[in-house]
Amino acid sequence: MIVKYVLPILALVGFGVAAVIVLQGNRTPPVVPPQSTSANSPFTWYVYGTGIVEASTENIAIGTPASGIVTAIYVKWGDQVKKGDPLFKIDDRDLQAQLPPAMAKVREAEANLEKHKHHLSVGERLEPNVSISAEEMANRRFDVGIDDAALASAHAQIEQIKSEINRRTVRALISGRILQIKTRPGEFAQSGSVAPLMLLGDDTRLHLRVEVDENDAWRVQPCAAAVAFFRGNPEVKTSVQYERTEPDVVPKALLTGDSTQRTDTRVLQVIYSFDHAAMPAYVGQQMDVFIKTPAVDATKSGTQSAPKPCGNHAGVNSRASNKRGNS
Repeated sequence: MIVKYVLPILALVGFGVAAVIVLQGNRTPPVVPPQSTSANSPFTWYVYGTGIVEASTENIAIGTPASGIVTAIYVKWGDQVKKGDPLFKIDDRDLQAQLPPAMAKVREAEANLEKHKHHLSVGERLEPNVSISAEEMANRRFDVGIDDAALASAHAQIEQIKSEINRRTVRALISGRILQIKTRPGEFAQSGSVAPLMLLGDDTRLHLRVEVDENDAWRVQPCAAAVAFFRGNPEVKTSVQYERTEPDVVPKALLTGDSTQRTDTRVLQVIYSFDHAAMPAYVGQQMDVFIKTPAVDATKSGTQSAPKPCGNHAGVNSRASNKRGNS
């Protein structure tokens, strides 16, 4: 009797479980708000580009003129340095060991010079062609000249060694900030290496290298207004000032991480700048940049006029035109 009702009951339970699972599977999952929103262009007509922040001097790769062991580092990350300040030092013990023999050569040359000067002075007090021949006097004068040249050569050898010792201390050629340090005391620094030992740049005013797709390059005008946005926080933005357009379309180097981004694209690089105090960006940080362009109808037909200079370039060109007019 019990067995007669067990199978129907199990069937009903199984049907109920299946119905619950199906209903839960069809339920719409809650919408998760995005962690960050995309920036919107402040212009009606614009071109979008990915920008990377760099120092106004560009990022200067510091190397070493001579290979050797790094014995000292005089700076830290973020330090402000002036032109001529020491950055790091390469082992110079081999050159220091050459100084004592070189200085001994100087003393030897000085002694030889004094010796032959004395011989010459003695010969000059003798009666010519009687006590001393004319040939002997000429030889004594030649010996003094040779010793004088040997002394100068010995002094030059010391100066050369000191110059090489000074070259082992790598110094900053411009004023700026230490952006990266990629070497440590005790490491071997290779001269001519592709990897820089340090990165130096002036970040008082930052540059923004914007890469514009080659298909949109014809729409970008010199001196065009542009606005840059922080990635992940479009509320943080700043207007940027046009600096220059590099007249060479190059393969795209900035990858945004978008799975749809083409890696075989060629881009036009437009350089803008902004004050570091206006936007606390870091060198190497990527930003979204919108560049204002004329309406498409105004640029796709007809011949475009030659671009006019802007900013500081306009003042220079106008002064040049005035000079030509006055002349």
